[in-house]
Amino acid sequence: MTWTAPEATRTPGSLVADEREMLTGYLAWFRSTLLQKCAGLTGEQLAEQTVPPSNLTLLGLLRHMAKVERTWFRERFAGQKFEPMYDPAKGKDADFEDLDPARAADDHARLVEECRLADAVVAGASFDDTFIHGGEVYSLRLVLVHMIGEYARHIGHADLVRERLDGETGA
Repeated sequence: MTWTAPEATRTPGSLVADEREMLTGYLAWFRSTLLQKCAGLTGEQLAEQTVPPSNLTLLGLLRHMAKVERTWFRERFAGQKFEPMYDPAKGKDADFEDLDPARAADDHARLVEECRLADAVVAGASFDDTFIHGGEVYSLRLVLVHMIGEYARHIGHADLVRERLDGETGA
């Protein structure tokens, strides 16, 4: 049986919330939007490169965002240590290039889990909490704003890839 990405409900957010609810709400909205862009597609479809010569695929975007979630929230902000998510021998773009459609369900689940774990890190922290990366001081607030921007860029990519796959468009 072929795996198909499950339906995803876009997480609604408030338009008048305080800072915490606004930033975490928008991040949740963008996360769910990426999952929505992948819904109903098989692993093979998610791995299909539709905008040559780019290596961009929906599966690559799922894998990339799982890596980015882990990197910013759990590794950099929380200081947790992990082995690389993808084989470093495959290069820095392994999340986009080392795709296996048969593992799409695992890659999808990994992103969902990384988002859950990132939310757990954020839940007990102040937006003013900081960490040092590359000699610079970063706040959790900046990480949230950065992640919203990261998702926004990649959802634009996902829109194009999805439309080329099956003509599906949407907000």
